[in-house]
Amino acid sequence: QVTLVQSGGGSVQAGGSLRLSCEAFGRTFVNYAIGWFRQAPGREREAVLTIDYNGGHPYHADSVKDRFTISTNNAKNTAYLQMNSLETEDTAVYYCAAERLGNGNKWSHWGQGTQVTVSA
Repeated sequence: QVTLVQSGGGSVQAGGSLRLSCEAFGRTFVNYAIGWFRQAPGREREAVLTIDYNGGHPYHADSVKDRFTISTNNAKNTAYLQMNSLETEDTAVYYCAAERLGNGNKWSHWGQGTQVTVSA
């Protein structure tokens, strides 16, 4: 069983940066895909960035291209979401997720979510 614990987030002005962390307990990210998702008020949850533990199959939403990056430190069992040039439209609850490779986009394991608020 994988437990994901998030940290980071908070409030920032537009143009600022934040980094979110997602630490895995119970096992490592090896052989897993890792994803960052977000859900804004009144909107459906959307995938922001996803990647396999070894860097394969990277995906990013068009809205975060060249601003957000995903990375992993397998030695620390931690994934990161670096968010730069934040915009008010990035305000949302952000979630990390993990799924064993080969299981498709089931995303069986989720972090607790963390609020990111970007003010003008």
